[in-house]
Amino acid sequence: MSSARRAPGAPSRVGEVARTFGVLGLTSFGGPVAHLGYFRSAVVQRRRWLSDRAYGDLVALAQFLPGPASSQVGLALGLLRAGPLGALVAFAVFTLPSALVLFFLAVGVGRVDGPVGRALIAGLGIGAVAVVAYAVTGLARSLAPDAIRASVVVGAVVLTLALPGAVGQLAAIAFGALAGLAFSRPAAEEHEPLRFPVRRGVGLACLAVFATLLVGLPIVSRVTGSDVVALIDVFYRAGALVLGGGHVVLPLLHTGLVEPGYMSDDTFLTGYGLAQAVPGPLFTVASYLGAVTDLGPGGALGSLLATLAIFAPGFLLLVGVAPFWNVVGSHIGVRAAMRGANAAVVGLLVTALFDLAATTDVVSPGPFCLALICFVLLTAWRAPAWAVVGIAALGGLVLRLT
Repeated sequence: MSSARRAPGAPSRVGEVARTFGVLGLTSFGGPVAHLGYFRSAVVQRRRWLSDRAYGDLVALAQFLPGPASSQVGLALGLLRAGPLGALVAFAVFTLPSALVLFFLAVGVGRVDGPVGRALIAGLGIGAVAVVAYAVTGLARSLAPDAIRASVVVGAVVLTLALPGAVGQLAAIAFGALAGLAFSRPAAEEHEPLRFPVRRGVGLACLAVFATLLVGLPIVSRVTGSDVVALIDVFYRAGALVLGGGHVVLPLLHTGLVEPGYMSDDTFLTGYGLAQAVPGPLFTVASYLGAVTDLGPGGALGSLLATLAIFAPGFLLLVGVAPFWNVVGSHIGVRAAMRGANAAVVGLLVTALFDLAATTDVVSPGPFCLALICFVLLTAWRAPAWAVVGIAALGGLVLRLT
């Protein structure tokens, strides 16, 4: 039986998901939006698991849902490729490297400090600029090929720059969806539905669990006085209420941990800084904070509980919505809205590119040349993203020396 016809959960496909996301978990620096560029390079450009249009639909769907958008996209890619086991494997191997590093840093096994460490981190940031630029150019060609959708890209950039954070992101997606509904009706042959292998009963059960935990955890915490339940509640609530993912979760965690006195501001900011310095999802900051907080058991158990709790609501929502998206996504009006939303996703990537360029000082001659080298390696030489990330890190050391 050819690999193209194997069942979604076939061992070869699960292994393929493990290898793909294992590399991504070790090399995906630059934050949530940059991860979308890494994913596109790995699964759309190199492995052709799905088309740019289907990938754009998936990204737009994740942007609408609370939770870590890039991790939700990774979970969905594993689900589409290799079924439920593929989804679990994609999450585990993408998340585990950064979670383990942050846990060991929390208990004092190592430090990210000194001139060499800072140079490596600076180079990784420049590499992320190139990856996002590559994603922008590729997605713009396929998701915004006409005047209307190109205009949506510009409008999305303006909105996200004018309204920082989750408000701007949601406003941009909503603007794109409305513009697509009004001006960009798709032809019938353009439809490529996302067929998630999830039954409706499973989806409804996930939505029920999501709501039950959101309402029930604070009640159980107050009734029992359990610090363990209180810890799970803080991180679950942060993951459930955040819109936009990534950095947007930090104010919620600050409110739940620092303001009640469970940790100091310095400890919290140290965890935040370290989470930005490692690959993988920013939500693994929970692995650090859960280990060092005075709320709950702390240590390895606190780190594990906090990490699972912060990711759980976004994944429950994604799996809960997935089987209904199979039906809703085939409606021509929804497809028109998604065309516009996909163009808005390109705008979000443009804004992320702007932010990364500003934070990495890529307009200076040395960083600019390094970013240009990485971009050409990706576009002209078709080098894999992980190799380009390694070259960028070495380039950061060279820039430091010169």
